Amino acid sequence: MTARTSAESPRGIPEATVARLPLYLRALTALSERGTTVCSSEALASAAGVNSAMLRKDLSHLGSYGTRGVGYDVANLRYQISREIGLTQDRNVAVVGLGNLGQALANYAGFRSRGFRVVSLLDADPRLFGMTVADLQVRPVAELEAVVAELDVAIGVVATPAEAAQEVTDRLVAAGVASILNFAPTVLSVPEGVDVRKVDLSIELQILAFHEQRRSPSYAPTISTTPAARGAVAVQEEGR
Repeated sequence: MTARTSAESPRGIPEATVARLPLYLRALTALSERGTTVCSSEALASAAGVNSAMLRKDLSHLGSYGTRGVGYDVANLRYQISREIGLTQDRNVAVVGLGNLGQALANYAGFRSRGFRVVSLLDADPRLFGMTVADLQVRPVAELEAVVAELDVAIGVVATPAEAAQEVTDRLVAAGVASILNFAPTVLSVPEGVDVRKVDLSIELQILAFHEQRRSPSYAPTISTTPAARGAVAVQEEGR
């Protein structure tokens, strides 16, 4: 069974809205750091990169925190969104796979400032056991279940090679971890009730390459010889 794909979160908030809440939180944090105490929906929407109508609709799912003609109290809205996301308490994180990417994730200071505590690092390579990364000693992946129970791990970060990712995920789930961030270049299968977020840097780079190619002056789209395909290309060109 695959990860949950429902259009709504367990609290009834649309998943599209949930995906934008961190954008609003980031924008509010930046506004707060600049000394802004009150902002309009237009200003907040612009800072978050969305339109103001979408922002107001999204925030309506959380309650009414704005004042007509005045705007939003930055500190209060920042707290309310943090509470809704679940950032008002620390979440313990275990990183499995200590290659270059895993070590970079372990050293990422942004986790701590956003309420995520990396409490354990695990790998299958005996040469890494006992090595210190970000003030934590790398432990054998064989200890995964014990680590989850001992350190109350809430989120598992899978940064292993593709061939090991599913087994590691199965073990995390069996140990009680229901939230997984997947950096492995593979699709994971998990039971109902387990959330997986996939981060694939190579795919993002390929998408950028697609758009970069189309900005090239020498780019010429491949035209199919079939009438149906030619019609589809014509429609696409009209919609640009």
